[in-house]
Amino acid sequence: SSLKYQVIDSETEHVLAKGLCERIGIDGVLTYQPAGQDKIKYEAAMPAHRQAVELVLKQLTNPENGILKSIDEIDAVGHRMVHGGEKFACSTLLTDDVLKTVESCNDLAPLHNPPTLVGVAACRELLPTTPMVGVFDTAFHQTMPPEAYIYGLPYEYYEKYAVRRYGFHGTSHKYVSLRAAEILGKKPEDLKIVVCHLGNGSSISAVDGGKCVDTSMGLTPLEGLIMGTRSGDLDPAIIEYLCNHENLTVSEMLNILNKKSGVLGMSGGISSDFRDLNAAANEGNEVAKVTLEAYAYRVAKYIGSYTAAMNGVDAITFTAGVGENAAWLRPMVCKYLGFLGVELDEAASEKACGVEGIISTPESKVKLCVIPTNEELAIARETLALVK
Repeated sequence: SSLKYQVIDSETEHVLAKGLCERIGIDGVLTYQPAGQDKIKYEAAMPAHRQAVELVLKQLTNPENGILKSIDEIDAVGHRMVHGGEKFACSTLLTDDVLKTVESCNDLAPLHNPPTLVGVAACRELLPTTPMVGVFDTAFHQTMPPEAYIYGLPYEYYEKYAVRRYGFHGTSHKYVSLRAAEILGKKPEDLKIVVCHLGNGSSISAVDGGKCVDTSMGLTPLEGLIMGTRSGDLDPAIIEYLCNHENLTVSEMLNILNKKSGVLGMSGGISSDFRDLNAAANEGNEVAKVTLEAYAYRVAKYIGSYTAAMNGVDAITFTAGVGENAAWLRPMVCKYLGFLGVELDEAASEKACGVEGIISTPESKVKLCVIPTNEELAIARETLALVK
């Protein structure tokens, strides 16, 4: 029901304008912000994605505050695609055949892929001669070896239905791991990096020599870390147990695991927002405190396991909404990592909120970094590389 957009000058990598279309199919709200100016927000009818894209293009070329003279100035459009299955290991031009292949992955991401394809169709209709590029959330993780992606299930389910670990947030993990190498003055192929993408949706990846070798999300984004409203890892027998005791269907139980669990459920419903939970913990709420400790503990466990997977680690990076901004969380994670020779510089960590920074002490055997993710820029770079 929403569409997020940015216009980026590929030469300078400056964002010329950005915004959001919300409540598509309900009533419609458009937000538009040219660089260096205040946000403009207004209601506008958006019965479908085509109208939303059309409104965005009209706003971008508006004589009063638009940043383009004509939509012909748009040289290419990059689309974030959630699931490419095993079929896409890199970004690709969106031809008719490619879109049919993406559609064949819809059952792997039924909530995300279909509306994305609707958005692509709307853009192709309104910009028929403009190249369209798909940048897949799953692509960066396609370098995982079989021992990392295969599940302990009968092999026929992998052969018949492609049931395996795919991972998500790949665009972010790729961007952050490459940026970490730049900051540290090293080549990506010479580094072992653990990327902690921590937000309402959280995932961790092991990036060895510039390639992903493991990641915490699985067939769907439900596996892995505890998240804002998602449970993360749990004993699968819990599903049958609770379905029987609460008279729930499997679909109802999955809805609970996706939308009513995570830190929201663990905290007794205080909030899915980590800022609210931290405030409650500081006020003495013991349940909120235990919830945050459990979250930090799971993050540290994944860092430890991925260090083993890579047989070492050179850098650990924190990114996304919580990773970038919650300085209070980093000591909670790093207290478990002394065995790696990790030493957090808490003063540097406090300063590095929403900005890049190295937050480890000079003596630390592993570099700790805060790197704000920039998925839009990563999509723009991938798009530019393909259309050139």
